[in-house]
Amino acid sequence: MAQTSPEKRSVVRSFVAVIGHGPFLDRDDGAATVLRQLGATVRTLDLWDDPASLFEEDEEVRPRALLFEALDRPDLAVAALRAVQKEQVFDNVGAIIAVTVGQIARIDPSSGFDDFVLHPYIPEELYSRIRAVEWRRSEFATEERHKVGNIVVDKAAHDVTVDGRPVALTAKEFSLLAYLCERRGKVLSRDHLLARVWGNRYDGGPRTVDIHVRRLRAKLGDTLPLETLRGSGYKLRAPDRDAQPSKRER
Repeated sequence: MAQTSPEKRSVVRSFVAVIGHGPFLDRDDGAATVLRQLGATVRTLDLWDDPASLFEEDEEVRPRALLFEALDRPDLAVAALRAVQKEQVFDNVGAIIAVTVGQIARIDPSSGFDDFVLHPYIPEELYSRIRAVEWRRSEFATEERHKVGNIVVDKAAHDVTVDGRPVALTAKEFSLLAYLCERRGKVLSRDHLLARVWGNRYDGGPRTVDIHVRRLRAKLGDTLPLETLRGSGYKLRAPDRDAQPSKRER
């Protein structure tokens, strides 16, 4: 009997999206050409086209970063960024604006770009800025380090940074944050957290957890994606792209 071929596992491929004025997107000194010469996978989009056209049918892809070639028209790049931000698929994708030196002063700090780069490009600088933006927007977890948005928890060094700036936490605040990161995406009851972080011999009540959560929120602010679930406990939200149904731990 012939065996059924095993189902192929889908592979998610990434690309850099270069968005600019159509006729100039593929010129020799353009970002798309420079990045391809460096080995990056690139897709281009005209400033006025639908951002959804960056995604081909029957293909699993995701954008690593968005590069808007504004050059002498940063206002057009801002308008294009607004259109892109309406699409959920671009959430947590960093955006860079490329301008000529004479246009730097026209970049509004509140426009929504994570960084800027000057044209003509220095290839190594262009690629390093894309990597830096990708890093700032990425999230990961290893045995020693967790990155949650802009928060990095380093268990080996026993420190926490937000946007690269150190945040002073007490020993218990650090232990609570580290444990929440380890169990990210799961609902954790107060009793569970009390037992795991404070230990079974701790005599205090579960409200101790609430007090430490308030302190973490005060120190980390909106960068901490921690939910309070009434009657259940707390959950550190998982990234939207790989979030799973919550499982409560007791």
